Amino acid sequence: MTSDPPAIEVPNVPRHVAVIMDGNGRWAKQRTRPRAFGHRAGVGAARRIVRACHQHGVEVLTLFAFSQENWQRPPTEVSLLMQLFVRTLTREVKSLHKNGVRIRFIGDHRDFPASLTQLMADSEALTADNTDLTLVVAAGYGGQWDIARAAQSLCADGLPITPENLEARLVLPELPHPDLLIRTGGEKRVSNFLLWQLAYTELLFVDTLWPDFDEAEFAQALSWYSGRQRRFGRVPEGT
Repeated sequence: MTSDPPAIEVPNVPRHVAVIMDGNGRWAKQRTRPRAFGHRAGVGAARRIVRACHQHGVEVLTLFAFSQENWQRPPTEVSLLMQLFVRTLTREVKSLHKNGVRIRFIGDHRDFPASLTQLMADSEALTADNTDLTLVVAAGYGGQWDIARAAQSLCADGLPITPENLEARLVLPELPHPDLLIRTGGEKRVSNFLLWQLAYTELLFVDTLWPDFDEAEFAQALSWYSGRQRRFGRVPEGT
């Protein structure tokens, strides 16, 4: 992480921002480059948004890095994504740690390379005591998997399946649910991401492809969020 850009005042900053980082492949195609070029550019965008969250005082940032459905992509692309994941973690973890960022990983990692799962575990251990920002990386993750896993855990323990019990068995139950979800790339769906946790999240879909998403657009997203009236099923104020 480099020095922060000049601050942009935004009222009512969300505690937890989740991002579906979409558009790497299309960004590369527009430039007649291979998809790998777009994925590498996407790492730069992720670095910018981590820095912006740190600047604005966001407590938790969750990035959807690799879904369970992504295993269906061509093997060469999956292999490249795994290699990019390793290189990015190796290069970034010390800087993140220096800047007080705690790293957490969620998802089913059984099919990940052993070198990657070890690096993930080492990164979590190194940053475990940091408190400035929690960076959650969803890799091998699916919302349906998350809910099914929680239900199976309750059944195995002979406990009733209630909303409260399920909540306690989902990944990272100690963190607040996302207040704001941003999806780049123009698609308007949540793609099996944090299905339970997004129940009352404010959803913002932007056309910008992920590699082009920058601090200014992130500040605009925060400003949009600050104008929302979150009711959680209650009637609007003043009615």
